[in-house]
Amino acid sequence: MLDLRAKYLEQIGAAPDAAGLEAVRLAALGKKGEIALKMRELGQMSAEERQAAGPVLNGLKSEIDAALKARKAALEDAALDARLKTEWLDVTLPGRPRPMGTIHPISQVMEELTAIFADMGFAVAEGPQVESDWYNFDALNIAPEHPARQEHDTFFMHRDAGDDRPPHVLRTHTSPVQIRAMQAQGAPIRVIAPGRVYRMDMDQTHTPMFHQVEGLAIDRDISMAQLKWTLEEFCRAFFELDEVELRFRASHFPFTEPSAEVDIRCSWDNGQLKLGEGNDWLEILGSGMVHPNVLRAGGIDPDEWQGFAFGMGIDRIAMLKYGIPDLRAFFESDLRWLRHYGFAALDQPSLAAGLSR
Repeated sequence: MLDLRAKYLEQIGAAPDAAGLEAVRLAALGKKGEIALKMRELGQMSAEERQAAGPVLNGLKSEIDAALKARKAALEDAALDARLKTEWLDVTLPGRPRPMGTIHPISQVMEELTAIFADMGFAVAEGPQVESDWYNFDALNIAPEHPARQEHDTFFMHRDAGDDRPPHVLRTHTSPVQIRAMQAQGAPIRVIAPGRVYRMDMDQTHTPMFHQVEGLAIDRDISMAQLKWTLEEFCRAFFELDEVELRFRASHFPFTEPSAEVDIRCSWDNGQLKLGEGNDWLEILGSGMVHPNVLRAGGIDPDEWQGFAFGMGIDRIAMLKYGIPDLRAFFESDLRWLRHYGFAALDQPSLAAGLSR
């Protein structure tokens, strides 16, 4: 037995590869192997002989089997090391991380402003992007001769000859959603209406499709003071500023009276924009008290109810917050520009002149 043990342990240790090791296994433990044949001889022995030889043979079989497994593992490790030295790709290394998809800045800003206004009690209202001429213009007190109602400003839907249906347009603002919300819910009401809008503007600072959010609050004692507080709270939360100063400038919008453009205090230093400080002002939105004619169009009595409304360009405030000075960042989700500017909010956004709405 000792001779068999020494013989096969030596052969196992000298086996150069897996094929040689398999030959040793067959010679020792195969059906016709030496140790296997010795195990068969146990049946021809007396009880006393089996009692003495059996444990020895079983121990030898187990030892040879363990030596075979250990040598096999060693040969596999050596083969892998040799392969890794000759191949350019190390398959044992962890995979290289691939950049994950991220939310588009416009979608991100929509979620942010929705959450902010939700904290102030505003619900989200939605409406169709193809609107009737009445909802888009008439109900908002926009006169028939207003330039926005001309084809050089608005996308009108094609109609076949003899089609007597009212004109339809790609909505030029999300204000029609306010009319639909008033008709559906009545007063009091507090809603915002974010979404896509379309205008015939095509130049370096404007795109024919952009995004707006409108806000509407109607109650019995709503005032301009509450409008100012609402906008200040939004700007403070959205731009992550401790102090915000807004300036209201008298303006004119057909759907509000009185109307005001809203500017935010800022400073410019070598093209670097800082919001909330300085001696300059940057226009960010329009606002005012809802015109009585608009309330009537929404089915609300202006003698009992009043309210405020505001509207701002989502693209514009996204560029302000995330320091994106180029509109190309928004064209068809151009990843080159989005990756160039990044999505992380900047403490001091850099903004080029000529922003979108």
